[in-house]
Amino acid sequence: MDIINLVFVFVLAIFLGVELINKVPSTLHTPLMSGSNAISGITLVGALALAGSDNEIVSILGAVAVGFATINVIGGYMVTDRMLAMFKKKEGGDGK
Repeated sequence: MDIINLVFVFVLAIFLGVELINKVPSTLHTPLMSGSNAISGITLVGALALAGSDNEIVSILGAVAVGFATINVIGGYMVTDRMLAMFKKKEGGDGK
């Protein structure tokens, strides 16, 4: 692909992402972000494939991508856990 086409697709993806995120109501933001971060496991698999490359630069970029994707996946599960904890009944208290 030509570099101009790649830049065009990149800018279009940024614009589309910003527009989609702005349209999401705040009550749905946390569940959607949790799900999308968990889907980053696919990115992690791709990054692992790149990290095992013969090319040194590709291997370094793959290792960096593994680190960032791992942080994203763990963060997604942590947000989901906190969100689900909000819906648990509190034990004890005055019986309500």
